[in-house]
Amino acid sequence: MARSWGDAKLYAVLLMGVTASSFAAVLIRLADAPPLVVTTYRLTLASLILAPLGLLRCWPELRALERRDLPWAILSGAFLTLHFAFWIASLQHTTVASSVVFVATNPLFVGVISHLFTRDKLSSLMFAGVMLAVLGGMIVGWDDVELGGSALWGDFLALLGAAMAAGYFLVGRKLRPKVSLLAYVTVVYSIAAVGALLLSAVTRQTLTGYSTNTCLMFVLLAIGPQIIGHSSLNWALRHVSATAVGVTTLGEPMGSTVLAYLVLQEVPTLLKVGGAALILAGIYFSLREEGQKRGLAVEV
Repeated sequence: MARSWGDAKLYAVLLMGVTASSFAAVLIRLADAPPLVVTTYRLTLASLILAPLGLLRCWPELRALERRDLPWAILSGAFLTLHFAFWIASLQHTTVASSVVFVATNPLFVGVISHLFTRDKLSSLMFAGVMLAVLGGMIVGWDDVELGGSALWGDFLALLGAAMAAGYFLVGRKLRPKVSLLAYVTVVYSIAAVGALLLSAVTRQTLTGYSTNTCLMFVLLAIGPQIIGHSSLNWALRHVSATAVGVTTLGEPMGSTVLAYLVLQEVPTLLKVGGAALILAGIYFSLREEGQKRGLAVEV
């Protein structure tokens, strides 16, 4: 009974995280601001909201962190900054459907990186899934050729965002079991926000003068996709593997595509839908064994 309740809680939190994250692409499109500015406000506002509570409730826990944990926290925050910077930039060049599908390939990067640098080796099923996802990516890319080079550049930026997300999840998996969720997000989101502010300063971004509607999108991004969405996935990292958490994010492209259709009137082509289906199927099959092995049943 206790295990069933624990599983139900895990699934509920993951569902909440994926649902909240699905709104990100549409909110970003509705924000009339450069990608790095959106990244900076999303991370900075989330940090400002969480930091006072985190410092108040978790200060003894934060002080108890070992010195060797600090580089992992900095690396995790850096990966998170770059993930948003690349992915949000991709939304200026390609469709929501293409962007969210390519950024959702982060579990494949997790699997490949784990194969190269840990004892978790690629199974034959996972390798077949990778090949299937590559085929799907080629189909989506071919469909985007008609939109011009800008769309393909957007697809590439989304892939870079996926690679950075993989690094974020893998590093987070090393640090997250040592601290509570609030302590973890307080540290990592704050580091990511500082990184975004530094990038904005170096690239001379203008951080003021935006419309009320754009500022509202900044706030909604910080509260919804960031605090609720990403924090839910970070909570799950204490209970299951980074790869298993990545599998659950497969629901985000579907939710984002539906929202883009309803709000932005972006209708995906049949070719794009077919390619996206191959990518998601490839990720699903390649990681199904790992998800079940680590205690998270991967079901359709």
